[in-house]
Amino acid sequence: MNKRLRTAVSLREETRVEAKKIFDVIFESEGVCVGKLRNEVTNSARAPFQVTRMLATDEGKFQGGEDTAPTPLEYFLTGLVGCLMTQIRVFAKQKKIGMSDLVVTCRAHWEAVSDPGASYAARPAGFEIDIAIQSDAPEDRVRALIDASRRGCFVEATLAQKNDIRHTLRLNQGEAVAV
Repeated sequence: MNKRLRTAVSLREETRVEAKKIFDVIFESEGVCVGKLRNEVTNSARAPFQVTRMLATDEGKFQGGEDTAPTPLEYFLTGLVGCLMTQIRVFAKQKKIGMSDLVVTCRAHWEAVSDPGASYAARPAGFEIDIAIQSDAPEDRVRALIDASRRGCFVEATLAQKNDIRHTLRLNQGEAVAV
């Protein structure tokens, strides 16, 4: 008997468990402006594999762009959904859980709020992720698969915790200073 499991998942901060490191994932990205609001971003994977790819971003006419490429938020959500789907399939194979179908849907909501120092400030309002799986596996095994996949998704893991993001500014080819 096929079972269809649908769960709604809210991203939340989870306690960090001490664990032995298996491998590092390291990327470097560099963007350059090439149009009104179009950017070309070169992403270089450094570990555990090496590859370099260029992705263009743009904004729609609402923001003053020319809509020549996906927006950064489209790539962001593609990364979240794609990463989770990949982990589900990888872990399902490892756990020998057969699936005949997998659909992941993400609803994301941000708010632009007033900010005295800028036109607005971005504020995330939440994410809802629905996972639909066709599988003959018992529901408890599929739930365990989803739990493991959420923990294995680097994008969801990044969102689920507070992150230290540091910025530097190099003005007119001068020395980089923290901002």
